[in-house]
Amino acid sequence: MDPATLLSFAATFFVFAASPGPDNMTIIARTISYGAASGIAYGAGTVAGILIFLGLAAFGLSVIAAEMGGVMTVLRYAGAAWLVWMGIRLWTAEPVLPKPGAAPRKGLGAAFATGVALNLGNPKMPLFYLALLPNVVGPVLSWVQVGELGVVILAVEVLVIGSHVLLAGRARRLLQAPAALRRANRAAGGAMVGAGLAVAVAR
Repeated sequence: MDPATLLSFAATFFVFAASPGPDNMTIIARTISYGAASGIAYGAGTVAGILIFLGLAAFGLSVIAAEMGGVMTVLRYAGAAWLVWMGIRLWTAEPVLPKPGAAPRKGLGAAFATGVALNLGNPKMPLFYLALLPNVVGPVLSWVQVGELGVVILAVEVLVIGSHVLLAGRARRLLQAPAALRRANRAAGGAMVGAGLAVAVAR
């Protein structure tokens, strides 16, 4: 794939990845409330889901989306329910900051799994690839092209997720007072509930 095509895909995907939405809201909320590791774990899950869809693109997303529509719906609602539940927990949580690096492995695993599930259940992902790839790459996608696009996606997501985690981490350090932390928890909890509802009603 020539550099101009890769740059075109990178620019388009950056706009898609950096746009406000449930994933970015959740990364920010989890970083503020639970620390950078939690935000990164969720972000890594979203990237894994995106890359899985990219791999499926080589087989024809339209066929796969039709055959696995029920599975995608279950994943979407399960991920949405988890976001709403976590948002409610944040809203009602005591204003105490966890120690840095104290996020339990189980919690990080759940955050990663939710990121994967929400992206696999996202009905917009197949549409995004179906609309973009034929125009950028062509009607046939080889495994070499999948690898090249995967590297571009990783680079863009590292930039986007890293920026969100960095900014949210700085905000977290400013929220040491219990009153400020309670407000931040409620804002983050509300954002996660909103993200979950947005995912649930997406078509």
